[in-house]
Amino acid sequence: MTPLLTRAYIAGGRFAEGTARRMLTRRVAKGKEDPDRIEERLGHASAPRPEGPLVWFHAASVGESVSLLELLRRLLDDLPGHSFLVTTGTVSSAEIMARRLPPGTIHQYAPLDIDPAVNRFLDHWRPDIAIRTESEFWPCLLHRLSLRGIPTHLINARLSERSVTRWRWAPQMARAMIRVFDGILAQDDQTAHHLHALGADRDRIAVTGTLKEGAAPLPVDEDARRWFVERYEARQPWCAASTHPGEEEIAVQAHRIVRRHLPGTPLILVPRHPDRGPDLADLFAAEGCHTACRSRGEAPGPDTDIYVADTLGELGLWYRLSAVSLVGGSLVPIGGHNPYEPAVLGSAILHGPHVENFRDAYARLHSAGAAVEVRDAESLAKALIDCMRPERAAAMATAGWDICSAGAETTDRVVGYLLPKIKDATG
Repeated sequence: MTPLLTRAYIAGGRFAEGTARRMLTRRVAKGKEDPDRIEERLGHASAPRPEGPLVWFHAASVGESVSLLELLRRLLDDLPGHSFLVTTGTVSSAEIMARRLPPGTIHQYAPLDIDPAVNRFLDHWRPDIAIRTESEFWPCLLHRLSLRGIPTHLINARLSERSVTRWRWAPQMARAMIRVFDGILAQDDQTAHHLHALGADRDRIAVTGTLKEGAAPLPVDEDARRWFVERYEARQPWCAASTHPGEEEIAVQAHRIVRRHLPGTPLILVPRHPDRGPDLADLFAAEGCHTACRSRGEAPGPDTDIYVADTLGELGLWYRLSAVSLVGGSLVPIGGHNPYEPAVLGSAILHGPHVENFRDAYARLHSAGAAVEVRDAESLAKALIDCMRPERAAAMATAGWDICSAGAETTDRVVGYLLPKIKDATG
């Protein structure tokens, strides 16, 4: 029986399309939606459904969608004649998917979780099986998948304490959503415990590790890498990656300390949201730093202190160039970003205390000696001076690489789980 709160949520959504359209218009004005594809968010497809079996994967954001790429390649090799639909919810993830999705894959924006949009989406695409990642629980969508009898699986599942606390306020709705999944692959034991507490049967949950650990490396343009190596000559840069407001100031303060001990050391600063890049470059220049900005076509010179790398799709390049990388979203309470991305490209890892989104990953990297926690500009500078010693950086990078190599087994386990499920669903 459908819980009362779920029925009320779905009923409300039937009359919310006008409100949803106005909300999307406001988000377009803020650069948070793609104006050319806004109708996809209301369930109107912008591409035809291909003939034959269709497998639908959903990943909310950049990190989740990138973690699917290697899995998609493996499954496409084993499933000739199948087409894959990948949906995401952010503009940045769509831009990256446009460049990196393998042939045989279609990208669309995910529909909003209101009944008219969900039904339009499902009527058009008619997926044979739905595979969702991490913690994407939407009551209307999951309810409709259940009513249509579409097999639904959750992979790479991760639940934070905050999410669990929120869903405990609506236990019947949470239980109804969790029970839609025919099977769940959790990243860690803690997530498996949380999912069981919310209503999932134990025999439907398996712990496989995280796909992000076994994901293929971020792409690196080798011509660009060689060009930057020549520009930097013998100077070894460090990277502050995926930074948020408040973190850039800490990174620059630490960088000034580092330059006193290691003269000429450059900083590559990669804001999480590239549109902030020019303003950051202007700010650092006004503070007396020699700054260059990637989006303006500027190149680092011999006296460049800070290079603001404000472009999408080049994070792999910056990690590959840097002996040591600070992974952002961790010095301020964001929850941290994916530490496996620098690790697999040979960069030693520094991070702040706020790593709730990747707690297990950082614990593994710490146990292997591949990561160091910092808390402020002073501790960041101290860690940089230590970790940029060639022998120290090499030892940390090797330890991180070993962790990532072992993580390829996770992809093997997920492929082994999904292949028979997809074959059963598609006949």
